[in-house]
Amino acid sequence: MGNYGPPVPVTMALKKLGADLRDARRRRRIPTAVMAERLGVSRTTLHHLERGEPTVGMGTLASAMYVLGLRERFADMADARFDETGLTLDAERLPQRIRTRRNV
Repeated sequence: MGNYGPPVPVTMALKKLGADLRDARRRRRIPTAVMAERLGVSRTTLHHLERGEPTVGMGTLASAMYVLGLRERFADMADARFDETGLTLDAERLPQRIRTRRNV
């Protein structure tokens, strides 16, 4: 049996996210030891996060975004307002006409 990881587009997105988090940490001049301490994780786990490895927990990702001042971006990731596919499907299901019931 082979070892199956996430689909390639997911892997690429995680790598980009990790690199973006690393760049955000560097722009804020936060050393890895300090960032890891703020997250409550080891420097190894921080490196895994910044490499975009899929094994890093969601709590660590959320904490990193909080420390970097990006909490709102994380909280809005799956917000319905930005779900173009879901909004399109909802619009397709809207009734053409709305009828009121008459009481007999």
